[in-house]
Amino acid sequence: MIQQIYPSPNHSYSYELNKDLHFAAAHSIPHEGAGKCQNVHGHTYFANVTIAGDELDDSGFLVNFKTIKNLLHDRFDHGVLNEDDRFPAESANTFPTTEVVARVMHEIIQEHLDQTANKPVCLQIYLRETPTSYVIYRPKSGRV
Repeated sequence: MIQQIYPSPNHSYSYELNKDLHFAAAHSIPHEGAGKCQNVHGHTYFANVTIAGDELDDSGFLVNFKTIKNLLHDRFDHGVLNEDDRFPAESANTFPTTEVVARVMHEIIQEHLDQTANKPVCLQIYLRETPTSYVIYRPKSGRV
């Protein structure tokens, strides 16, 4: 994998973990304003997940890298995003746009982290849809 440099959120945590991953997925945006993106098409998404915290778990990890991969890659790779229950075609807030996919990725990771004893936080999701287009999702809440 090529070394990437991502925008880094400011924070005061002792540890920061970054996990890069990629997955291939198809989607469509069910809105007339999406133009050609209304049609089913695919991307090879590249993501970077940034997690931070002050405490390590029993095994010495902030979070195991494999856990992050399992939560995201195993769920989305070689799938149709519109078929995932996180993307119901109810409103613009749930259409599988890059913005919404990044937010949902954050939600999935943070829901897992909230169940851990050391309680790290997901600070940002960087999601590249094409070589020239990407989104960064950072939640407004949390310690920074």
